[in-house]
Amino acid sequence: MKAMRLHKINEFTLDDKVKPIPTGDEILLKISACGICGSDIPRVYQLGTKVYPVTLGHEFSGIVSEVGDRKNEGLLGKTAVAFPLIPCMKCENCKTGHYAECIAYQYLGSRNDGGFAQYCLVPSKWNLVFSQNPQVKSEMLALTEPLTVAQHAIRKAKLTAGESLVIVGAGPIGIMAARWAQIFGARKVILLEISDEKISFAKQRGLQVLNVKDEKLAQNISSLTNGRGVDVVIEGTGTTGGLNTAIELSRTFGRIVLLGNPQKDTMLALKNHSSILRKELQLLGIWNSYYMSMPLNEWEYTVHMLDTGRLEGDDLITHQSSLSDLKHLFDQIYHKEISVCKAIYNAKLDGDELMEGKTVQ
Repeated sequence: MKAMRLHKINEFTLDDKVKPIPTGDEILLKISACGICGSDIPRVYQLGTKVYPVTLGHEFSGIVSEVGDRKNEGLLGKTAVAFPLIPCMKCENCKTGHYAECIAYQYLGSRNDGGFAQYCLVPSKWNLVFSQNPQVKSEMLALTEPLTVAQHAIRKAKLTAGESLVIVGAGPIGIMAARWAQIFGARKVILLEISDEKISFAKQRGLQVLNVKDEKLAQNISSLTNGRGVDVVIEGTGTTGGLNTAIELSRTFGRIVLLGNPQKDTMLALKNHSSILRKELQLLGIWNSYYMSMPLNEWEYTVHMLDTGRLEGDDLITHQSSLSDLKHLFDQIYHKEISVCKAIYNAKLDGDELMEGKTVQ
């Protein structure tokens, strides 16, 4: 089979690899689509991974191709998305169902081979969430992971119907969070963004977006919330500006969800530090998503909402690639030659070179 493997920083190649044979509880998934996460770009060009070589890609959907145990033969041919986290199931966090906080986890697409390949070996059916609607596109199912992270942010904020929400950052996660907020019944959902292109993109999808550079931003937010201020702010940029803006816009007793991954030190203005105290603000960090069945498996709910058509995501896909063209797409994104919302590998685009067994590097 073919797989996009990272051998070291900036050595990301399309390789021949022996197709895995599942044993025991293992399941072999034939990949249909796999999204490029914002974290994948620095992995290739700057940060690397903990093991080499490794097949990247953790946002993927596929079809069950082979099973290791005959008891799972009923799963053959079924469409599923993969929960990429492989918890140890021994630490305190795992025992309480908080798998994202596992202290000894493995992960498909960074520490274990992932979805930028023709096939991926999944530890067991526990890691799969099955779609019940054959009409749902595989590329939309591949967005389940970021959609669920966005859902998790809304849940951690304890957003309730009638409340106002501001999301700092109108990238894919920001737009996804806005859609979840509408489903959850928010009275007002406002996105903040600095990029004119992203502002236009989000507006074209029916969302209210304000330019964070606008000197009247605070005044406009106050007007839109009838002078009350914002109940919940989701900070999706991981930047100094984003955090300070979130604090400034929050009403007294408001909640701020820290969603964006910081890339460097975050500096807090003195007046805003004081505001956290005076307003008694709640700052909530989130990481990944929640996969335990009690009280609710967020992954299963995302797939259910995609299956029923109540949640959309494929209109956020701006770029698609075959495996053989994937490195070029990565290069374009890294060098900012193109502007993407969501970019994905789509197996439907694979050409004859994969079928014929040619190696492309």
